[in-house]
Amino acid sequence: MPTHSKQFFFAKVAVVSAALAGFLAGPGASITRADDCQAKTASYDHKLHEAIEHKGVASKEADHWRAELNAERERCWNKEHKWWDEDGHRWHTDRDWDEHDHH
Repeated sequence: MPTHSKQFFFAKVAVVSAALAGFLAGPGASITRADDCQAKTASYDHKLHEAIEHKGVASKEADHWRAELNAERERCWNKEHKWWDEDGHRWHTDRDWDEHDHH
């Protein structure tokens, strides 16, 4: 195969690969964001439970993780118009979380 034919072939493969990657990443991007919201919310909720268990419901640590949890819910709500309820293991489509969660 002549050199210019190989270059043309590899250029076509690169273009097709890039287009396919973009197509596949498009729908997956929103799934990744939703999973990210769920994972971060679950993590902050767990840290809040731990702080309450070890330091008390009104402790500085509990207040910190309660604020982080609220901020993550707000971030998810603003981006996805839903938020993850770790205790109920479900998505909410109303902005109805308790800002004083576990208090």
